[in-house]
Amino acid sequence: MTAQSSTPLAADQMEGAPLIKPSSTDHPLHESIVEACRTVYDPEIPVNIFDLGLIYTIEISEQNEVVVTMSLTAPGCPVAGEMPGWVAEAIEPIAGVKSVDVLLTWEPPWGMDMMSDEARLELGFM
Repeated sequence: MTAQSSTPLAADQMEGAPLIKPSSTDHPLHESIVEACRTVYDPEIPVNIFDLGLIYTIEISEQNEVVVTMSLTAPGCPVAGEMPGWVAEAIEPIAGVKSVDVLLTWEPPWGMDMMSDEARLELGFM
């Protein structure tokens, strides 16, 4: 049911496309997927990956196939191989989701400016 990929996107796969495309926020499943992403935490940071700004896009097709493009706080992250699977496992049980594919990208690089206000407050940056 689920395809997962922790392979970073190649430059030619992203060429000509905006680095961060708008997510499918108008889809009925979007909010449930966001909430599922908020249940996944980087083990070294006490803030969920959505509020950390690690989820770059959530694309949902008309057939309810979900593609999440995400990053990590650093390329050397010790859970780089596991995190995409955790995200897929959080989204898969949502009623109506047909499939989940999680892609890792390093472009644009994650930065602290991508965190939500809630994450900044939780980490003491506000």
